[in-house]
Amino acid sequence: MAHVVIVGAGQAGAACAAKLRALGFAGSVTMIGEEPAPPYQRPPLSKAYLLGEMEEERLWLRSADFYADQGIALRLGAKVDGIDTAARVVTVGGEAVGYDALVLTTGSVPRRLPAAVGGDLAGVFTVRTLADVDAMRGEFVAGRRLVIVGGGYIGLEAAAVGAKLGLDVTVLEMAPRILQRVAAPETSDFFRALHAAHGVKILESTGLERLLGEGRVTGVRLANGQELAADFVIAGVGILPATALAEAAGIAVENGIACDAMGRTSAPDVWAAGDCASFPWKGGRLRLESVGNAIDMAEAVAENICGAAKAYEAKPWFWSDQYDCKLQIAGLNTGYDQIVTRPGEGGAVSFWYYRGGSLLAVDAMNDSRAYMVGKRLIEMGKSPDPAAVADPVVELKGLLKA
Repeated sequence: MAHVVIVGAGQAGAACAAKLRALGFAGSVTMIGEEPAPPYQRPPLSKAYLLGEMEEERLWLRSADFYADQGIALRLGAKVDGIDTAARVVTVGGEAVGYDALVLTTGSVPRRLPAAVGGDLAGVFTVRTLADVDAMRGEFVAGRRLVIVGGGYIGLEAAAVGAKLGLDVTVLEMAPRILQRVAAPETSDFFRALHAAHGVKILESTGLERLLGEGRVTGVRLANGQELAADFVIAGVGILPATALAEAAGIAVENGIACDAMGRTSAPDVWAAGDCASFPWKGGRLRLESVGNAIDMAEAVAENICGAAKAYEAKPWFWSDQYDCKLQIAGLNTGYDQIVTRPGEGGAVSFWYYRGGSLLAVDAMNDSRAYMVGKRLIEMGKSPDPAAVADPVVELKGLLKA
């Protein structure tokens, strides 16, 4: 294999390139990224970086000289215009770059508020890239009014930063409760109370009619006609897999770039990994938006490019930091029919998701032990008695032996 080209210089792309070299791959490796910065961590953008607690270089996944030392050619600030899977070529700024294997790690793009409702006004931001956060950092001044559209994790993390910096923060959530798509009512209740304690106003079952202002946003009008003043607005309404390049090249897309169990797409010698990719999972297809999946799937693809022929086995885990609370999530809660609450020490708590007696997932708030034990149980395929989980007298480690 002479030349591996990786399109996308994020967490997955960097993991794939590094793994290829760690496996002893001696061919050429080129990684192409649209952003001018070297591969960096995205999770701290809406937390420590936005708060000013982390400098840009600390976001970088590797030191500046790592890629040169490893013989990985980095082409940053470069947009791939197209892929010709028959000729095995990607076009970058009019230049044709040939490949023997191509890995698509294009990640995801944020959903934006439509221009028809004022989404194109100045002062309206999304949280996805370093440039996004750099553009909005100057807006976070104590006393200013921030309206966040969307009560998911990104919106709530931004709300926590705003509250910590002394802003007047309001979160709008169209669904009946925050985090409805991703968490149980118990987790929603926990974070609603946490934000209320920090002065954040959360308006649930509240739709947005439009943003107000001429040229720059000055407020929002709700679906019920109420108007709220706003100095700036953050849209935290989810992300979409970045599949445009693949689709234009005729590569199959199904909730992301469709891969087989090895990470191969429908095109010869084209692979995909990370947020942009979907893969077989329990009789269906799954796409995961997480750091863990980006790293693990990208490394599995690197192994398979090197001939491992090994199916990727996802082990879903996620996290979110809000104020002094660290939420850690193990597993996927889809289809749960029972929630078991386990109190921890010092206000810590965890919620355990079951379906038909089988443990699916755990949400742990400031309880790393519950998270680690729950994650291990899920990976082992073991489901402890819900009554034992709920009893704080029962040792967590004992659940692994039951």
